[in-house]
Amino acid sequence: MNFGLRLRVFLAILVGLMVIGTPGFMITEGLTFTDSLYFSIVTVATVGYGDISPVTAGGKILSIFLIVTGVGTFLGVVANATELILSKEEHKMRMEKLNMVIGSFYSEAGTELLRFFVEHDRSVDKIRNALVITSAWTKDQFAAARQHVKDHEFLADIEMIDLNGLRTSLHEKGAFFLRLLENPSIFDHETFTDLLRAFLHLKEELRYRDDISALPETDLGHLSGDLNRAYRLLVIQWVDHMKYLKDHYPYLFSLAARTNPFDRTSSVIITE
Repeated sequence: MNFGLRLRVFLAILVGLMVIGTPGFMITEGLTFTDSLYFSIVTVATVGYGDISPVTAGGKILSIFLIVTGVGTFLGVVANATELILSKEEHKMRMEKLNMVIGSFYSEAGTELLRFFVEHDRSVDKIRNALVITSAWTKDQFAAARQHVKDHEFLADIEMIDLNGLRTSLHEKGAFFLRLLENPSIFDHETFTDLLRAFLHLKEELRYRDDISALPETDLGHLSGDLNRAYRLLVIQWVDHMKYLKDHYPYLFSLAARTNPFDRTSSVIITE
């Protein structure tokens, strides 16, 4: 049971105790609604200012019930609320570190690989215009672009690709991919983890083939599936990464937008 669910359970129990205690003290002790609610809370919280105390047998029995059942509930609310806040802060820090890892991936390898695949994608014109990301993009535009990418069939033409060159490139980046996988924070991000695994798998597939130039059509079809799976995940993660940069690091977003592999007019040189 997670912190949020436990907190809701304890809060529900605490509210239930207040619902029982408040009218109970009104009946047994003849207190007003405000005094009864106040006495119920200080009893459960074990504050006990001493300004109100039960004088009837029924009031004393009700106080015992609230103390026995309510103290643990009240502490549970406090403890789980504290843990939930700390957990959210910890998750926020982990995600910040993870986004730094993803940024390193695109700086060192991802953008280069994306440009390579885009150049050999027969269907790229179907999504090109949808991925010319600018600083004016809204949250809804990023969401629409991500969905567009998820629905798109990626068709990087394996017969046009220099597989020997790709094999060499992935081999050189293999150690970098493995170092990224060693980061424990990465497993909080399923898409990026799948992306790295897809490229490591493609790297291994290419490594085990001695003569890539003489592969049969059936094997090329298999490699094409591995290649386009990695390409698809690369683009999906790239859209998410661009949104993160726009929201948090405009200066990094500026460079990423000026080197956008989908934008034919992109240029790293600033002319305006």
